[in-house]
Amino acid sequence: MARPNPNISALPVIRQLDDAAINRIAAGEVVERPASAVKELVENSIDAGAARVEVTYQEGGKSLIRVTDDGCGMAPEDLPLALSRHATSKIDGSDLLNIQSFGFRGEALPSLGAVGRLTVTSRRTGFDAAQISVTGGEESAVRPAALSRGTVVELRDLFFATPARLKFLRSDRAEAQAIADVVKRLAMAEPFVGFSLKDAGTGRDVFRADPQSGDLFDALGGRLSQILGREFTQNAVPVDAVREGVTLTGFAALPTYSRGAAVSQFFFVNGRPVRDKQLTGALRGAYADFLSRDRHPAVALFIECDPTRVDVNVHPAKSEVRFREPGVVRGLIVSALRHALAEAGHRASTTVADGVLGAMRPEPTNPSEPVVYQMDFASRSRPQPPPSGFSEAPAAQVEPEPAIDLTSHPLGAARAQLHENYIVAQTATGMILVDAHAAHERLVYERLKAQVAANGVTRQALLIPEIVEMSVEDAQTLLGQADALAQMGLAIEGFGAGAVAVQETPAVLGLCNAKALLLDVLDELTDGGTTRAVKERIDAVLSRVACHGSVRTGRRMRAEEMNALLREMEATPHSGQCNHGRPTYVELKLTDIERLFGRT
Repeated sequence: MARPNPNISALPVIRQLDDAAINRIAAGEVVERPASAVKELVENSIDAGAARVEVTYQEGGKSLIRVTDDGCGMAPEDLPLALSRHATSKIDGSDLLNIQSFGFRGEALPSLGAVGRLTVTSRRTGFDAAQISVTGGEESAVRPAALSRGTVVELRDLFFATPARLKFLRSDRAEAQAIADVVKRLAMAEPFVGFSLKDAGTGRDVFRADPQSGDLFDALGGRLSQILGREFTQNAVPVDAVREGVTLTGFAALPTYSRGAAVSQFFFVNGRPVRDKQLTGALRGAYADFLSRDRHPAVALFIECDPTRVDVNVHPAKSEVRFREPGVVRGLIVSALRHALAEAGHRASTTVADGVLGAMRPEPTNPSEPVVYQMDFASRSRPQPPPSGFSEAPAAQVEPEPAIDLTSHPLGAARAQLHENYIVAQTATGMILVDAHAAHERLVYERLKAQVAANGVTRQALLIPEIVEMSVEDAQTLLGQADALAQMGLAIEGFGAGAVAVQETPAVLGLCNAKALLLDVLDELTDGGTTRAVKERIDAVLSRVACHGSVRTGRRMRAEEMNALLREMEATPHSGQCNHGRPTYVELKLTDIERLFGRT
């Protein structure tokens, strides 16, 4: 039941809204929270060519946001124009597809001035500094100011003109965290620009990133170390690939350096931080072979393409994009990441060893007993008798070293097997502990996948084709991918206007539910435009076969078998983690072992 609207008369009359109302409506789309205002202002600073950007906030940005930069600045006569709607220096309006800057709408400053108390102070080289203010949409005259260079934008009392919006903001701490996240994402996109973030209420420096130098990968690696931590860059592989004019660069973490949530996934398109469902889906597909469903990879990926091939004018916040050829971008991400991870070979993340060392604790000593150091033992002249009930033990038998020193290999030489599963190997710089079952499972799985890729997917014909009814649009979607599905062992053909007949299914799946399989494929095509469902099922079966065909826990292995397993791991990509994303081995450096025993 429709309720009467008190703002509309019985006979509706079309009226023109005033500028203040228009700006407040625009602000509702552009400025959702204080972090949105910070994003718009920092992007303006970057577009102005700033080498350093300083952000200050108070009470989570509700009472104060100040952005200071050393960019090109504005002349006094440009300040009123900068505060008018749809006035921008980024584009001339003739080509909305060729956008090469962060901002282009010309809505940020007037929107902020409509809902807060905004002051802009700026100086361009060759001009005097000037200042202009706008409060709740009411603009002041331009007046002289003191500023050496660049621009200072100060926003106070955000949403004072629209107090209802204040009720929907979160706590000061949550809003401050959102501001920090925005600044860090922009800092990743611009490694050659310095950023600082300060809480004026506490006087605390929240974040600081100095400008990086060197080539792109060196600068990006240094910036990611500043933001994500040195652990990320130590356990990530560089990504650099090109396909059909689209370039993908960045860093992707090893599967064993995964997360419990998708909090460390950063995508940038032509330098712009974005959150895109298609990109996330491609990332999930690239790591599908290496991580379980409850684990998420960590990446920082940068996509560069001709601006005419991507639409950034999808949403006022500019956080969403639309690619003209999404299949090219998805294929590039999947293939580039898998190639980069394969190049890492058997490498596993250092955090695995750190976790082991953290779990190990030396036996607590009795504080009442004096500590006896190793030098004290050497100074004693009289040997101590063995404990009662024990005789002198014979000298340990040392196995002769093989003709070839296997300790020079990355995974070393096998020395023992513990609990009929774990292999202890010695390297030139430490030791390796291998989960034999998990390692062999990955080796068998990679072997099976290679065989399927070389010989194709064997298909089994159904005695009676499975007829699956659906809408005409869904049937056309599936039939448009019939060739791709046939390569994966699923043969389909049309059966009337609104039905599809399944003729053949992948033999490796055995007696499968053809209808359920086809509907899963349809869901994948509708959601992400891919046919990943069939391949994932095939890979899942191969993974189960590999699990059953691998070395079983409880089987004692000979020395040559253990060494053969280690050599095959070194030669096989992705052998650093099992099919479920768990590490297959742990490496401990000799210095770490000595530290455990207090020998350092």
